[in-house]
Amino acid sequence: MTENLVRASTGGPPPVAGPPRRTVGRRPGRPRPGIGARLRAGRWSYLYLMPFVLLVGAFTLYPIGASLVYTLFQWNGVGSPDHYVGLANFRQVVHDGVFWRSFGHTFLYAAVVVPVQLALALVLAVVLNNKRLRFSTFYRSVFFLPAVMSPAIIAVIFQLLLSNFGDSINTRLIRAHVIDHQVDWLGDPHSVMWVVIGIGIWNTLGYNLVYFLAGLQSIPEELYEAASLDGAGAWSKFWHVTLPGLREVGLMILFLAVLGSLQVFDLVQVLTGGGPYYASSVVNTYIYQQAFGGGLSAGGAGITVQPNVGFASAAAFFYGLILMVITVAQALLLRRVRASRNAARGVREGD
Repeated sequence: MTENLVRASTGGPPPVAGPPRRTVGRRPGRPRPGIGARLRAGRWSYLYLMPFVLLVGAFTLYPIGASLVYTLFQWNGVGSPDHYVGLANFRQVVHDGVFWRSFGHTFLYAAVVVPVQLALALVLAVVLNNKRLRFSTFYRSVFFLPAVMSPAIIAVIFQLLLSNFGDSINTRLIRAHVIDHQVDWLGDPHSVMWVVIGIGIWNTLGYNLVYFLAGLQSIPEELYEAASLDGAGAWSKFWHVTLPGLREVGLMILFLAVLGSLQVFDLVQVLTGGGPYYASSVVNTYIYQQAFGGGLSAGGAGITVQPNVGFASAAAFFYGLILMVITVAQALLLRRVRASRNAARGVREGD
C-alpha cells in the first residue's frame, strides 16, 4: 500500500502484479503429518539402516546388558547363572590387589606410550610433510606398515625374536658384543613391561603419524610465507605457526591415543599373557583371565585362575566407569580449549 502511494505521488508507472508469494514451511491450518506418515515417507532410509541396527543390538547392546546382569552372580560360564551374590563382585574388585596392579601397568603403558609416540609422530610428520623430500610417499608407507599389521601377529613375531633359541635378538647382540649372555626379555619381571611398551610404541606410531600429516596439510601455506618474510627461522615457524595450527587436531589425537592405549589387550595377551606372575598384566588381560581362566604364560606357570564370568563382568564395568570419567574430562578440556580459541579469535577480529 505504501509503495503504491509513493509511485502515484511521483508519477511513476503502476506496479505490475506478480505471482503470489509462496510461504516457506507448511501452510497455515494444514495438519502436521503424523508419525505413521513420516515413517512411511522414510521407510527406505530405515530399511537401509536396519542391518546396522541389528548388528549393533546383537553384538554391542545385548552383551552389555547381559554382562550387567552377570555382575550380580558368581558364574563360571557353564549353564545358567543361579548363584546370586549381589554387589559382592564389585566389592571384590575394589579390594583385589591384582586388579589395581594391572590398573597401574595399564596407566604406566599409557603414560609412556602416548607422549613418546606423539612426539615421534609429530617430528616424523613435519619431516615427511616437506615438499622437497624425495620418496616421501614411500617413507609414509614404511612408517604406517606396522599399524596395518595385526597386534597378535606382531606379538608372535617378537616372541620368536626375543626367544633364547635360534637366530634371535640375543644371538645378534652377543655377536655384536653388546651383551655377554642370554637375556630373558619376556621372563624378567623388571624388564617385561618396558619391552611391551617399546613394541606398543612401534606398533601404533603410524596412526598418529597420518593424523599429524593431515593436520599439517590443513595449515595455510601463506602463514609460512608470511613468517619467512618476517625473517623467522625453521624453529620459529614450528613454534609460532605449526604448533598453534595443530592445537585442535593435536588435542583430538591426544584424546584418541589415550583411549587407545588404555584399552591395550591383544598385544599383551599374545606376547606375555600378563606374565611373569602378573608383571605385565593390564586390565583387559586381567578381565580376560578372570572370565575364561587358565594359567599365565612367559614364566607364570603354576598360577591358575578359575573362570568367573560374573567377577570379570564387574571388573569390566568398574574399569569402564573409570574410562568414562577420563573421556568426559578430556571432552570438557577440548571444549574449553576451543572456546578460549574462539574467544581469542573474536578479540583479534574486533581489533
